[in-house]
Amino acid sequence: MAFLVLAACRTMPVITKAPPPEEVVVVELKGPEQFDSIADASARSKALFAEAGKVLTHPRCTNCHPADDSPRQGDLSRLHEPPVTRGAGGHGTFLVACHSCHQAKNNVDAPVPGAPLWHLAPRTMAWQGVGLSQLCAQLKDPARNGKRTLEQIVEHSAHDALVGWGWAPGPGRTPAPGTQERFGSLMAAWAATGASCPD
Repeated sequence: MAFLVLAACRTMPVITKAPPPEEVVVVELKGPEQFDSIADASARSKALFAEAGKVLTHPRCTNCHPADDSPRQGDLSRLHEPPVTRGAGGHGTFLVACHSCHQAKNNVDAPVPGAPLWHLAPRTMAWQGVGLSQLCAQLKDPARNGKRTLEQIVEHSAHDALVGWGWAPGPGRTPAPGTQERFGSLMAAWAATGASCPD
């Protein structure tokens, strides 16, 4: 068995330096208080989710929420290199498991991104290429959100370490808009105002 693992590792390319940064537009994130002037709670809720959507639709999120079984990489969401597939539980296959390369933190020498429990989101939580209205409905649906309540979605958004990696992705990768704290506060305000979905 050790021979098979070593053989698989030998087929992976050795990365010696960070890829050059890709051209991207860095987007700021408004705080929930900036939507207080919207009197109608449903309209405010929709606006809050649209703002949070700047994070949800950013490559730092969508690369791990692909519409197929292949993770994406970089700001342009290229197919993962070397080629890998989802495998059981989103952790890769026996020969090429995610944790074989992705450790609990970024490896700036390789450079390989890393965070605790690195893995793909379940297929039911795929939202690459999905519009905001559909994504909102998906996040509220326990059958498609990992059986989470709205409160658990907010908690996941605000405090999950793997989600948090999106704001500290390492050299050559643009961080998600704003901060995890601000993103979590937007999601909390969205839930508190009725979790309405944009049209």
